[in-house]
Amino acid sequence: MRVRHLESVAALPAALWDALFPSGYPFTRHAFLAALEAHDCVGPELGWTPCHAVLGDEAGIAAIAPLYLKAHSYGEFVFDFAWADASRRIGQPYYPKFINAIPFTPCTGPRIGARDALSRKTMAQQLPALAAAAGVSGAHALFLDDADFAACRAAGMVERNDVQFHWYNAGYADFAGFLATFSSDKRKKILRERRRVAEAGIRFEVRAGNDLSEAEWQCVYRLYANTYAERGQRPYLTREFFLDYGRQPDTAVRLVLAIEGTEMVAVAILLRGGDTLYGRHWGAADRYNGLHFETCYYQGIDYCIREGLQHFDAGAQGEHKLARGFTPMITRSAHWLAEPRLFDAVTDHLARERAYVGEREALLDAHSPYKRIAAEPEI
Repeated sequence: MRVRHLESVAALPAALWDALFPSGYPFTRHAFLAALEAHDCVGPELGWTPCHAVLGDEAGIAAIAPLYLKAHSYGEFVFDFAWADASRRIGQPYYPKFINAIPFTPCTGPRIGARDALSRKTMAQQLPALAAAAGVSGAHALFLDDADFAACRAAGMVERNDVQFHWYNAGYADFAGFLATFSSDKRKKILRERRRVAEAGIRFEVRAGNDLSEAEWQCVYRLYANTYAERGQRPYLTREFFLDYGRQPDTAVRLVLAIEGTEMVAVAILLRGGDTLYGRHWGAADRYNGLHFETCYYQGIDYCIREGLQHFDAGAQGEHKLARGFTPMITRSAHWLAEPRLFDAVTDHLARERAYVGEREALLDAHSPYKRIAAEPEI
């Protein structure tokens, strides 16, 4: 088997690329990644140089890993700035580095598309080897599913954990049935939050991206960009990306639109794939009491219940999700560093960090808003 790099997803036909990745996970699909590249969301000038790894043999393509040469650590959601500082202190440049990840997307899923287990294992072994051959500081695979995590660990990469909050459908008939599982005080708090939004005269629509006109998409983008402007940042995604990917006939994009009178005042941008809804971006024209929770969480849960979806991944971080019915879960990334002293120090640090993250998950789970059912006494 031999590995080559692609400077663009578009260098391979969509059918060839997509055949190696599960259809239910939208972020590794050819259409999503190609739209990022075509519309200036990633590129050398932005510190995200595509160099996708393709493993092949005489039978054809065996595995693909979306890979980027990174000139910084922004847009990854696995924070290694302290590692970069430590590397600088010992006189070793930390950038560039390789990351096997989906830009701006902290959603657990496949990171290696492979035709079989051997091809997956071989591609995982190539991640550190490619970094060493290129002379970069290391290789990092972010938000890995079970199969890719096992392959990367077997390749000598070290595990890093964090906590996210996801919602799972327990067969609820409707939102009221979902809330019925909460303790009384937690249920009342959510009902009060929802009532305040309704009393402000705001109504909601959930629509597919290809159901919006260009003018409506322009409004969505203004709301999205405003969130970044408030933080003094450039939006990660461009208007042209949304006008292309968001309006494709089979787009995975779903939009929760908050409307006051005839004006769109807030939006949650989500993607639907398989049995999962992925919450990705939020934007608002102004601050409304409880509007973020309603738009980004409650409307998404309501949609999942109506559509029979089993899982709602509402994005990274946010302990405030716990009281709203989201469950803490562990995310996993894998890392390899070329500098032995730095790798040893990071490996030691991550062992202690994993223990802390595990304790934190257990503590958070103990504060679940769901009713506690007392165990029956033993006879």
